[in-house]
Amino acid sequence: MSEEVDFIVDSAKEDMGKAIKHLEKSLLNIRAGKASPAMLGGVMVDYYGSQTPLSQVANVNTPDGRTISVQPWEKQMIPEIEKGIMIANLGLNPMNNGESVIINVPPLTEERRRDLSKQARAEGEEAKIGVRNDRKVAMNELKKLDISEDLQKNVEVDIQELTDQHIKTIDEMIAVKEKEIMTV
Repeated sequence: MSEEVDFIVDSAKEDMGKAIKHLEKSLLNIRAGKASPAMLGGVMVDYYGSQTPLSQVANVNTPDGRTISVQPWEKQMIPEIEKGIMIANLGLNPMNNGESVIINVPPLTEERRRDLSKQARAEGEEAKIGVRNDRKVAMNELKKLDISEDLQKNVEVDIQELTDQHIKTIDEMIAVKEKEIMTV
């Protein structure tokens, strides 16, 4: 195979891998019943006038399966951290004890579990669309090359196999997340 063909296949593989990585991050933000520091991953805090990720102004950990503890590095940040958590609209109610912010994570209702499961499936569908778009780009790039018909067909098969592998991985990831969400 020519270098151009190898580049197209490698590029498609890398782009499809990015779709999987993005899905992994998205699924971490979907709550599955037990407390996790990742639940606060998208929270931004006003730190001396600039929006800063919570993880850069405080230590976030989970002492147990139902509690998230946010220990700020500067005590005067506690009100800003509480405000940031409320603005993030995660359905969590922060409480401060003067030293840190404590969040009790309520158990999920059946309806909420179904909603989160739908959200996980939607994220999976977005990832599949990304993978298919990467396949389309690779196929279009391949058609622009001046190569034999046989080589082109072989590479198209390779790209389709890559696509199938990545879509299968996405389906497996969604199945695992749904099981995690629905487990009481």
